[in-house]
Amino acid sequence: MLPGEDRAARRVLMVCMAAGTTTLLDQSVLNIAVPALRHSLGAGPTDVQWIVAGYSLTFGLMLVPGGSLGDVHGRKGLFLVGLSAFVLFGAVAATGARPDLVIAARLVQGAGAGLVNSQVIGTLQDVFSGLDRARALGLYAVTGGVAAALGPALGGALVAACGPELGWRLCLLLNTPCGLVTLWLAFRWLPKARRTAGRSQLDWWGLVWAGALTLALMLPFISTPGSALVAALWAGAAVALACCLVLGQRLRRRSGRVPLVHPSLPRSRPYMLGTAIAMASFGSSLAATLVLTMFLQSGLGLSALTAALVTLPSAVAMGVTSAVAWRVVRRLGPHTVTLGLALGILTLLGGAAVALTVPRTSLPLVLAAVQLLSGAAAGLTVSPNQALVLQHAPAEAAGVAGGILQMAQRIAAAVALSAVSGSYLRGTSGATGGSRTAFAQAILICAGLLAAAAVLSLLRPRLTARRRRPPLAAPGHPHSAPAREEA
Repeated sequence: MLPGEDRAARRVLMVCMAAGTTTLLDQSVLNIAVPALRHSLGAGPTDVQWIVAGYSLTFGLMLVPGGSLGDVHGRKGLFLVGLSAFVLFGAVAATGARPDLVIAARLVQGAGAGLVNSQVIGTLQDVFSGLDRARALGLYAVTGGVAAALGPALGGALVAACGPELGWRLCLLLNTPCGLVTLWLAFRWLPKARRTAGRSQLDWWGLVWAGALTLALMLPFISTPGSALVAALWAGAAVALACCLVLGQRLRRRSGRVPLVHPSLPRSRPYMLGTAIAMASFGSSLAATLVLTMFLQSGLGLSALTAALVTLPSAVAMGVTSAVAWRVVRRLGPHTVTLGLALGILTLLGGAAVALTVPRTSLPLVLAAVQLLSGAAAGLTVSPNQALVLQHAPAEAAGVAGGILQMAQRIAAAVALSAVSGSYLRGTSGATGGSRTAFAQAILICAGLLAAAAVLSLLRPRLTARRRRPPLAAPGHPHSAPAREEA
């Protein structure tokens, strides 16, 4: 059931869900077409990594400034501008004849998607409140997740029906009809632009440091592996940039200005832990899907349609599990996320094992079964974790908390896509055995990310209870805090 009884509010939610579907579908639908794109454009491994990871990078970096601009200038106009840029540069990428042109178009397209989604988050915060807001944000997250899971299936069908040369271009053009319909609905149904803040206080320097740090983490995986000295230099650069970011945030707070990350957010341990969990799970999911589609086509020589059918069970399972996840949350509370992460880890380990051991003729069917479990795990993780994260956001930072969460996820995805795809591309040798080993190694990296998230998820209830117990504890009610987490 859609949150809220107001018809106008339900229409706003429909527009927001359509925007999430369009922008997240665009990235995942291209994954299945990467082998065709490489052959058509003569793109090298570095080009491929920039095409798939650059979109997430600019998407994430645009979320916070987009939210700030929406507060000052109103959200509707920026939503329309961002979505128009997204559709226009999607067409530029689809017609590109050189890898560098496609990369540039994808970078701008990602920025447009970030501008759109920052307005979505702000609009849902403006229109809904209380439990309706949590449900609206949950539906937005689930819709985007299911769209991302459906992307490979749609992309595979296009490549199979139209051939590799035209197919990958149509994958990039798929957002055009979706985007145009969303533009029309947004023009009609989104509330008129209104300001919620007097002037922008965005921490542009903080955003620059965050972007530079992300690039410092990405580039070692995108560039050709160098010596130990080069690796040490990259590590030193990342540490220095991280220090600059932290120092800049502290100086900005001391001067009385608003930093990039609201000062109350780092003090909320449940929020920070939940954001870290979301970063690891989101990056792992996108990277694992990309590597799987590359392995099925480049490694096993399967058609794009067959590869799409292997990934389809994930979308189905995620949609079904997401619909019933809230019932599990009522029983298990935040342990629902831990359960989903544990299932995800076992699924990734199982996928690596079957890739190394199962005969080629049976491998697609077995991997499809693995994808079914993977989708179920994602359904238990994505939306419940987001609700728990935003529930713990301090009231004075409720608006910016969603933008920081999504920015963190997208930045993590950019790094994870670069690292995991780089591991696979460097490990492939053209032979099926080499591809199997490279795939297993890449999937183990994804499993490691989920393992780190699972450890944090186990710690979250204890830290939350410890944080809430002093003001809430009363005789006979020593465990009242965890009950409040069930949203």
